[in-house]
Amino acid sequence: MDLTINLKSLEFENGLGEYEREFTYLRSRSADLTVCGCGHAVFLCQMASLLREKVKGISNKSHLQGLNVGILGGGNIGKQLTMVLLGVPGFRPCNISISTKRPETLSEFSRTGVQCYYDNGKLAAWADVLFLCILPSHLPHVCAELRSHLPAHCLVYTFTSAVPLHRLTLLLGHSFVLKPQYEFVAGNSVQMWLQHNQVAKSLKDKEVVTATCPLSMTAGSVSWDQWWVCALLYGLLNICTAEGLGSSQALQLLNEIFQTNLSTGTFICQSFVNSSCASTLTNSEEPFPWIHLVDAQTKQTPLSSYLSGHKALQKCISALYSKTFSGLSDRKCEMKE
Repeated sequence: MDLTINLKSLEFENGLGEYEREFTYLRSRSADLTVCGCGHAVFLCQMASLLREKVKGISNKSHLQGLNVGILGGGNIGKQLTMVLLGVPGFRPCNISISTKRPETLSEFSRTGVQCYYDNGKLAAWADVLFLCILPSHLPHVCAELRSHLPAHCLVYTFTSAVPLHRLTLLLGHSFVLKPQYEFVAGNSVQMWLQHNQVAKSLKDKEVVTATCPLSMTAGSVSWDQWWVCALLYGLLNICTAEGLGSSQALQLLNEIFQTNLSTGTFICQSFVNSSCASTLTNSEEPFPWIHLVDAQTKQTPLSSYLSGHKALQKCISALYSKTFSGLSDRKCEMKE
C-alpha cells in the first residue's frame, strides 16, 4: 500500500505559487507529446514488421528476419519507447538494440535480451528502422557518425523536433527520414495524460489510444494533419521497392495489411503516383519508384488527395492503430534471471 497517495503536501503543485500554477499545463503537454510520439512510432514499427513478414511469405526470401529496431539515445523517450515495444505481441527483444553513452544504466532492458551498447555506427548499419531520441544539440555530431553507416533501406525516425526536416536530411546524407509534426490545440484532457506514469500503461487505456489515433486526434492537446500517415504509407511502399517487389505485389500486400475492400476503397497505382507514372506501372511487374519522404511530408501528393476522399479507408487505418495496442502487455517486467 502506498501511504503517500492523496497526500496534498507531497503533490507537485503544493509548493507552487499562483504565478507558477499558470504553467502546470505544460506537464500535460509534455506527457501528451511523449505518449503520442511513442504510440505513433510503435504503430510504424508494427506496420513495417507485418509488411516484412508478408514480403518474406510471397518472395521466398528466407534470409529476411524480424524487423530490426534501433533506438539511439537512452533517455526518457528512448526508454519509454523500448518499454512499449517490448509489450507489443510479436516483437522480440533480440530485434531491439539501444546505443547510448551509458549502456550500464539500461540493465532492466539488457536482462530481457535487448542489446545495449555505445556504438552509433554499428546501430545504424544494423537497423531497419532507426529512432533518434537525442537532444538537438547532439544532432550534428551524431549525424556525422551515422552518415557513412546508414543503408539506403533504413528508415530514420526522429523525435528531435527543433531541427527542420530538410536540415536533418542534409546532416544525415539520407532522404529516407520521417519526422512527425505536432501542433498544440486547446483541450481539457489534462488529467488523462497525467494519470499514468509510463507510456506503456497509458497506451493500455482505450481513451488514450483513441485520443492518439493519427487520423482522429481530437481528445488531446496536440494535433497534426494526415501527412504523417501519408509518409508512413510511402515508407512502407519504399520497403517493397527496396525488396524488389513489383507494383502489383506491393499494392496487394498493402491492401492485405490495412484490410481494405471495395467498400472502403483500395490502394491502386494512382493512389501513390501521378497518372503518367501509374499508366506505366499498371499490369506491370516494375517496382514503384523510390519516394522521397521529405516531399511526402511537405507537399501535396496523390496519396494525400486520395486519403482525403476516402473516409472509410481512414477508418481502416484507425482501426488497425487501435488494434496495435489491444494486446499490449507488461512484458518489460519479465526479466531473465
